[in-house]
Amino acid sequence: MEVIIARHGETEWSRDRRHTGLTDIPLTDTGREQARALAPTLAGRSFAAVLSSPLSRAAETCRLAGLEPELDGDLVEWDYGDYEGITTDEIRRERPDWVLWRDGCPSGEQAAAVGARVDRVIERIRGLDVDVAVFAHGHILRVLAARWIELGPEAGALLALDTATLSTLGYERETPVVKRWNVAAGPRPDAPIGPSRASSAR
Repeated sequence: MEVIIARHGETEWSRDRRHTGLTDIPLTDTGREQARALAPTLAGRSFAAVLSSPLSRAAETCRLAGLEPELDGDLVEWDYGDYEGITTDEIRRERPDWVLWRDGCPSGEQAAAVGARVDRVIERIRGLDVDVAVFAHGHILRVLAARWIELGPEAGALLALDTATLSTLGYERETPVVKRWNVAAGPRPDAPIGPSRASSAR
């Protein structure tokens, strides 16, 4: 089996590097174009399930990419609590040593809580044992990839993920692996792992 994961297209807040958790920010026109550009790569693939965060930026990306999502509340983005809508630079003016993956967010989630949500998604996916597509957000998908390969959720810090990119999780024999990561629209999802463009926040 393979799991194709897609981060949503650009929003105003992702463009401006503002933490975008549970606020339902829509795609920009550019974000919609990015989402449509995913469709040729996904065309012809057969998925037993297409899961999406219920937040509109993820669900709309899925639909514009040519798939109809089943909404799963466990796929919403990290709850940034008091840090919702602000940038890392702004946070570090008051907390110079703050790191999301280590410190979490006041009135929001810690990495372990996000990992627990992701583990439920992974259990569901592995129970299907067939190809699945997942549309969601930058940080939740980074945690998903880390947990897929049996690392702690904080290991998602090592997996930068751009908007409107496709990545593939799967197996090498019985070992869970990241097969491809952060591939921009255009190349087939079996293109080599590699960066697509400069990372943007959430």
